[in-house]
Amino acid sequence: MNLTRWGIRLPGTQRRHAAATDRGRAEEPGGVPAARSGDHQEPPPGPAGRGVDAAAVHELLGHVQAPVAVVRGSDHRVAYVNAAYAALFGPRTPGEPARQTLPELVEIGLLPLMDQVQRSGTPRTLKSRSVPATARGAGRDSHFTFTCTPVQLAGAAGKPAQRGVLVFAADVTDQVVAAERLRESESRHRAAAVTLQRSLLPQRLEQPDDLRVAATYQPGGLDAAVGGDWYDVITLGAGRTAVVIGDVMGRGVRAAAVMGQLRTAVRAYARLDLPPHEVLQLLDGLAADIDATQIATCLYAVYDPNEGTLTHASAGHLPVLIREADGTVHRVAEPTGPPLGTGGWVHASGAVPFGPGSTAVLCTDGLVERRDADIDEGLDALERAMAAACDNPQILCDRLLRALGITEEHDDDVAVLVLTCPERHGEEADLFRGAALDLLGGVEAAPRARAFADGVLASWRFSEELRELGVLAASELVANSLKHGRAPMGLRLRRTDRRLIVEVTDGDEHLPRRQQARPADEAGRGIAVVATIAAEWGARRLPEGGKAVWAEFALPDAS
Repeated sequence: MNLTRWGIRLPGTQRRHAAATDRGRAEEPGGVPAARSGDHQEPPPGPAGRGVDAAAVHELLGHVQAPVAVVRGSDHRVAYVNAAYAALFGPRTPGEPARQTLPELVEIGLLPLMDQVQRSGTPRTLKSRSVPATARGAGRDSHFTFTCTPVQLAGAAGKPAQRGVLVFAADVTDQVVAAERLRESESRHRAAAVTLQRSLLPQRLEQPDDLRVAATYQPGGLDAAVGGDWYDVITLGAGRTAVVIGDVMGRGVRAAAVMGQLRTAVRAYARLDLPPHEVLQLLDGLAADIDATQIATCLYAVYDPNEGTLTHASAGHLPVLIREADGTVHRVAEPTGPPLGTGGWVHASGAVPFGPGSTAVLCTDGLVERRDADIDEGLDALERAMAAACDNPQILCDRLLRALGITEEHDDDVAVLVLTCPERHGEEADLFRGAALDLLGGVEAAPRARAFADGVLASWRFSEELRELGVLAASELVANSLKHGRAPMGLRLRRTDRRLIVEVTDGDEHLPRRQQARPADEAGRGIAVVATIAAEWGARRLPEGGKAVWAEFALPDAS
């Protein structure tokens, strides 16, 4: 069909060329315009009153640089394709159905959309569809956005108008390529952040003698940048264990880098054996020095098997959840201070009982926080998931992720740390024992300590060599407290399946230091002797005042 034999107009438009012809005849040069007939009405203004004749359509579409095709009828027979369309896809034969003549439109699934446009009279758009290079005879695939607009095709005189569809193809290949490059760049950036994040987390958790510990970390989905969630387990000595979990606000490599610095600092501060709130106080200042615009939440806790307590301090972090041996689950109450990096706050520590059969869960907000729900609802769901008995901490980690709906597509990264204090029975219970002796001071304190240590270690069936080392350590530590400390004093012995611990407490807060004694000195060798014979030794201030000095010996058959 030749375009010069038909016109095109949007639905509802009117032809105006007839009226224009009448006016041309009436307006002779130098004459007076003829009077309008009484039954003639001027077409209304606006789009509905503007007709588009065939020549105008032919000229307009022919100059459009984008590919344009016009189809008519229920089977979408080709009425016209412009030069840009023919140059892109090749020339098309007018009058043939689109299913045979326009295979490039069939392949991208445009025909059903054209049917819908023709029936509804409403334009529709198909965004960013790939057109294979074979369909265009080109060297690479391209992407086009196709817009289908309903039109009325007016044929030659005496023929009724037909409904048609104008297909306009906009080349968006450059935008698609740029978007793909951006996604690839973001993917590489995310992969680097995930790699950095995982490398900064503990590659293998320390396993304390008195606890079973497991942790898991899951980065957010592909659409979520990696955050700064982290955790750690630190053995403090004398059977005590520190656990920490935190979340650096922000995303990407920067958050992971700040997280790594904070985790390293926590391990250094933990070696000082400070109370939890003092550790957070030091971290608060460090966080401000690292980046004044970066803040982080953190929870630091210390488990003491001798006392059966979990001492904790929080800087804006979620509370610890504890499941007791009888199955009840509760959240640990405050104290909670503001996040790290805010400054100007004095943190405080609290303590809760944590005995055999208890389980504690520390997590970041990605586990329980949702955009469409209050965070307390997530904590309630976490409590319900913890209520079921589970002695294996790693199984509990996996169960909590499933119960809270955490998948690989989750929109935030998640860190979970679980610690369990197991109940021991029978022969296993014999491997975990403790004994204590109160010392009143005076010249009889050292002989009493040696006799007590020798008897206890003999009852625990230690070898003669280990008994001698334990008695020597107890004697030297008690002698040091008699000389430099003050009452009250005490001796505590503890054994696990892997080590023997000798600990002496007194009322003085001055911590001993290892010194190099000169040959003529008669004192100053006690701590040096302990440091030489023991596998580890250390000292710390006690929350109630005074200090504790301890020494550890590895058992010969410990794996």
